[in-house]
Amino acid sequence: MITKIYISHCEQDEPLAQELARTLWTVELESFSSMYRKARILSLAERIRFGIRQSDCIIPIITQEGMLSPEVNQEIGLAVGADQLIIPLAEAGVELPILIHHLQPINFYPENYEDALGKLIQNIRQLTKLDWLKIKCPYCGEEMTQYITPEEEVERALLAGKHLETICSYCQRNIYLDPRTFRPTP
Repeated sequence: MITKIYISHCEQDEPLAQELARTLWTVELESFSSMYRKARILSLAERIRFGIRQSDCIIPIITQEGMLSPEVNQEIGLAVGADQLIIPLAEAGVELPILIHHLQPINFYPENYEDALGKLIQNIRQLTKLDWLKIKCPYCGEEMTQYITPEEEVERALLAGKHLETICSYCQRNIYLDPRTFRPTP
């Protein structure tokens, strides 16, 4: 069962990692990263070791900068050594580091990163059971929890180029969700 995910990324890819963390939060998966400013009493090395040891899966974000990052490569090495499940998100045209070169990455272009996040969530749903969505209403700001949309309905919305629909349980307004990330759309 996957409940906690470690996000490996370089400093330049922090916006991509934050976007991934928000998407994981939406489907009620906890995420760790050494870059997060939590547990400042622990050294960076301890945060990395703790995050990887406590995670069920590692998602390295491999961009041109990430590929060259010693930290990302060390985190991948630690994850491989701990025999963790690794699902790489790789920018199109960038080779995976040698330790995970044999893996099939989820490729993305920076302008369609949400498509890659949708594929990632779809793959995670095939590996583990995801039951709940956390949605923050864009109108009233309240957070609510509801059952995750069935995969067949998500597929239909993606093929039709439509949004998923729900209703805020607080303000009763219609909310449209991106079928890839399950996050509200403007």
